[in-house]
Parts: sequence; structure tokens; C-alpha cells
Amino acid sequence: MLRARLATQQIARRGFSTTGARFSSPFHYPEGPRASLPFNPKTRFFWLRYWSFMAFGFFVPFGMALWHTYKDF
Repeated sequence: MLRARLATQQIARRGFSTTGARFSSPFHYPEGPRASLPFNPKTRFFWLRYWSFMAFGFFVPFGMALWHTYKDF
């Protein structure tokens, strides 16, 4: 019983280790929230660009279907 408990404790214990970020390295990129985004969501009119893009992407398929429905053959 004791041996089984020790085995499960050894298996359950996981050794994770990490090293600190080396900012002198040319291969290190900024970390944290919004660091990997190709746009800046903190600008003044980001909300307008965002919702315009979403609305355009949502209504394009419906507009295409409507155009194909009513076009002359």
C-alpha cells in the first residue's frame, strides 16, 4: 500500500521549469495581451472599424444570394 501511494505521488509530481525571457536575444518577441495582434484595439475608432468589418463579412453572403436571385439571365 505504501509503495503504491509513493508511486502515485511520484507520477503526480511534474517538474516544470522555464527560463526567464532574454530580451537581449534577437529572437524574442513582446509578450502579453494584445502583443501578437496585427492591429491596435486601443485606438479611438477601433470599434467602428471592427463592427464595419463584421457587418460587411456577415452581409456579403446574403447580398450575393440576393444579387444572384434577382439578376437577369
